Amino acid sequence: MKNLLAICLLAAVPLAWSQAKAPTAPAAPAAPAMGNSLSGEVLEVKDVQAYTYLRLKTAQGETWAAVPTAKVKKGDKVTVMNAMVMNNFESKALKKTFDSVVFGALAQAQVAGAAPATGPMGAAPHAPPKAAAEAPDVKVPKATGPNARTVAEVLAKPADLKDKPVLIRGKVVKYNAAIMGKNWVHLRDGSGSAADKTNDVLVTMKDEVKLGDVVTVKGVVRTDKDFGGGYAYKVLVEDAILQK
Repeated sequence: MKNLLAICLLAAVPLAWSQAKAPTAPAAPAAPAMGNSLSGEVLEVKDVQAYTYLRLKTAQGETWAAVPTAKVKKGDKVTVMNAMVMNNFESKALKKTFDSVVFGALAQAQVAGAAPATGPMGAAPHAPPKAAAEAPDVKVPKATGPNARTVAEVLAKPADLKDKPVLIRGKVVKYNAAIMGKNWVHLRDGSGSAADKTNDVLVTMKDEVKLGDVVTVKGVVRTDKDFGGGYAYKVLVEDAILQK
């Protein structure tokens, strides 16, 4: 019996030792919440249309960040304002999927060429854009054909058009590219009014356009769309396609 007990104790020693010495995985860096900031040293820079991706060395470890296009170089010390983390984010421009990316904007005047801290889209540069700022008077003829609607018609009675296709012609008054795999376009055609917010419609699409373009798009009306992070829309037109 004593011999058997000794054998059992000897067998248990290696297991106990391995458990005591087993290294624990390092904790992942805490992800900044919306409205927080992240500071670090730039280790790598990748520019794409409208955005600059930065690999940063921070106090919590290395992480990638994305900000509106800025003149940043390796070795710069930067602070990303209004930081918001997105996991498993795919950048089609870079043909790369990031485990996580911190989206935000560089502190204003911190780096030459940096965009304002609020970014071109509001609190978080990669979050869906909010309503476009006031633009000069726009007068664009209504599209023709089945399902043709003015901007005001879409916005005034969204319940009647929910999940239905519409054809809209309008002028691009705001454009943000490559956000969540799509481009975000604000169109106006001169219909509606700013007072009741029926003069500007948000359209998401894969096609690229430019500010000032007059385009005709075909898409589907969606209502009460919530993208998270405080970005919700009563009505927008999704998955639009440019019409020739």
